[in-house]
Parts: sequence; C-alpha cells; structure tokens
Amino acid sequence: MSFQVVVLWSDALLFVLIAAIIGLMLWARRQDALRAAWGRVARDGMAMSAATVLAAFVVVGLLDSLHYRARLEAQPGAPAGAPARYAVEVHSVLDALLADLRQRSEKTYSAPLATHLYSKEALADSAQREFPRLKHGGAHLGADLSGHEFDIAVRVSRGCAGGMAIWLLLVAAWCRLRGVEVIEMLKVGAGGTAIRPVVLTLLPILLLLGIAISLGGGYHVFGTDKVGQDVLYLSLKSIRTGLLIGTLTTLVMLPLAVLLGILAGYVGGWVDDVIQYLYTTLSSIPGVLLIAAAVLMMQVIIDTHPDWFATSAERADARLLALCLILGMTSWTGVARLLRGETLKLRELEFVQAAQAFGVGRFAIMRRHILPNLMHIVLIALVMDFSGLVLAEAVLSYVGVGVDPSTISFGTMINTARMELAREPMVWWSLAAAFSFMFALVLAANLFADAVRDAFDPRSSA
Repeated sequence: MSFQVVVLWSDALLFVLIAAIIGLMLWARRQDALRAAWGRVARDGMAMSAATVLAAFVVVGLLDSLHYRARLEAQPGAPAGAPARYAVEVHSVLDALLADLRQRSEKTYSAPLATHLYSKEALADSAQREFPRLKHGGAHLGADLSGHEFDIAVRVSRGCAGGMAIWLLLVAAWCRLRGVEVIEMLKVGAGGTAIRPVVLTLLPILLLLGIAISLGGGYHVFGTDKVGQDVLYLSLKSIRTGLLIGTLTTLVMLPLAVLLGILAGYVGGWVDDVIQYLYTTLSSIPGVLLIAAAVLMMQVIIDTHPDWFATSAERADARLLALCLILGMTSWTGVARLLRGETLKLRELEFVQAAQAFGVGRFAIMRRHILPNLMHIVLIALVMDFSGLVLAEAVLSYVGVGVDPSTISFGTMINTARMELAREPMVWWSLAAAFSFMFALVLAANLFADAVRDAFDPRSSA
C-alpha cells in the first residue's frame, strides 16, 4: 500500500459515537413514541435546515478523522524485501483533498484574494519599500494585474455555476429515485419530512463550496496568517477539533450528570446532601483555574512519557482527549443541578405516586418515568453546553492550557488573531474566518436543539 492507516484514539471514539447514534436511530424507529417525536423534528423546516448545516460540518470532521501516513520511496540500494518505510507526519483525507491549500504557503500576511503581501518590505532590486508579490496568490495573472477584478468575477461565476449544476443533479437524482415531481418534492411535509428547507439550505452550501473551490485555485480566499498558511485551510481543519471537544466532552459529562441529578432529586436524604455538597464544592472552585491545573498535570505526564507516542499527532491527540476528559469532569454540575430540580417536581406528580403505590422499585421508576420526562432538558442542555465548550476551548487556548500548539482549532486561531488586531495595519481576516465558522456551527446546533426540545417535551402541545 502507498499509505499506512493511522487510527488515533479520538478517531476511534468519534466513530464509536457515530455507530452508537446509528444504532439508537434504528432502535428509535421501532419505538412509537420516539418515532413520533423525531417525526415532528423531521417536519420542522428550521430544524431540517439546521441539520443540513450540521451535516456539512460533520462531513468535514469525518474527512479530517481518517488519518494515514504516506509511504516513503525506497532508499537506493535497499534490498527488494526490505520493509516499507512511512513518513512520520500524519495526514488526513481532508489534508489530501486540500493539499493545494496546505502546500501553497506564503511568506507572511496577505489579505483575502490579494496578489501582494499585506506589509511593505525592502526589495532587492529597489531602494524603496514596496508590497512584494505573492508566490501563489494571483500568480496565474502574471505581471499584468489589470484583469484582477475581472478574474475574480469570472471565478465566482464559474463556482456558482458549478455549485448550481451539482445542486440540480442532486435534486434530479432524488426526484428520480423517489419517483416524484420536483414541485411535489419541494412541498413542506412531502414524504414525511421537510424536504424543501433541506434542498434550499443545500443550495447556498453548494454555491459557497463551488466559489471556494474556484477562487481557491488561484487565490487565498481568506488570506494568510503570520507564517503564510492559508486561513481557509486552518478554518476547515478547526472544525474537527470543535466537534470533538463538543461531543466527546458531553459523553464524559452526560452519564455523571444524569445519574447524580436524578438520584439527588428522587432519592433525597443523605444521598441528596452528599451530591449537593459535591457539586457545590466543585462549582465554588474557579472553573478556568481548575481546568488549567488539571491540564498542566496531564501535560507533565505526557512530557515525562514520550515513549508512549510514536508520532507528534498521537501526542497532540492525547492532550486533546485529556482536555475533553477534564472539561467533562468539571462541567457536569450545572446539568446535574438542573435535573435535580426537575426531578423534585416530577416525583410529586400523580403517575409517579401511583407507581410507588403499586410497589415499583426506585430504579425502575427513575428509568421508566423520571428519565423520559427529563430527556428534553438533557438534550437542550447538551447542545447548549456544546456551544459553551467550543467557546471554552478558545478561552483555555488564550491562557495557554488549551489544545496542543500543533493542533489547529478555533481557539488557537482566535488567540493568534488577538495579537494581529493590535498591529498596524490591522489583520482582521483570521478572526473573521474563525468567528464565521464558529457562528454557523453554534447557531445550527442551537436551532436544532430548540426543535428537539419542543418535540420531546411531554408538556408540549404539539
């Protein structure tokens, strides 16, 4: 093989999570109540639009989670049966797809769609300070830059045409597969789902994708950073880090928060006192300081055992997983307190009192009657925490205890942009790119969470 497959721990956990979600979806299809609730979500236009945007982010994250090491060429004079040698650097499928953006680095800052560097330099053949030409951005234009704006307009038009063509092909293929007319498919509720919002949301996504591909072939769409890296490439690479921190952290936090919250609210007594003392004590410690201390302790362990990691990617992945574990162990208190308060109300309702009168055990009541009536709170709290965790990573990177410096993330981009905003002239595009991607991810997650909450809330009139 020309490459060696590399499975990081975060990759394995992400794929396990996806497999679990698929399994839960198949199980939910056999449950009438769950099927009806998810059916309400599928008929919600805003929810399906948000789900389409989330699916686009997930696809990028999955492509960045398929890692490999490229095979090196055999050394001259090596025997025919010599074992294959592989590069130390670990790449992903996304890196392979974005190889052009990754390899076309410049000397330093350049503005979006620019042809020159952002700051003046003393050129060798001139006594004056000028803006040097970029090595790659706009290089196809040659020395004549009079057609710069026209070239951008042509590439944007070409990208829009390509995105529109792909969209039309997908719509035609779907209609042919389902055996329906286009007008019928675009009706809200057709086929039991809100297909029209999905199709209409997919259109701008494909248009933006076409424009980015067309412009990216000749320019740096979002400019370059201090070391000349393409900001669009960095933004796309940051998606995986945000998804991992938001999802894996909630996996750590969820079981602990649900178990302790329901136990404290339903059992009461000394159990409630112990759990309240635990999360009150934990909440009294400043969160950033607690997380920073734990991350630094884990970093010491990682630094003192370099033999545990074969590559730098495995080392960075270990720190990422440690950060997810620490964030999960320190962020469960808010959800547990919320579930405790709701459980205190639920245990006084008639159906719970009736179950107790019939002799149903405590754990059976909590599993059959309490937990289902708390799921809407759990779902909305998890998605809202997802947003907070993505932002928390940015705060931790600001104080130097976030992800590994070699890991690309929204936090590291924002932390770098903080210094760039103070220079003259101001470099704004790194912050704008990170903010735009984070805003789209968090907004889509929140809108989808609102629809899920409304659908699963047993007190909803829907």
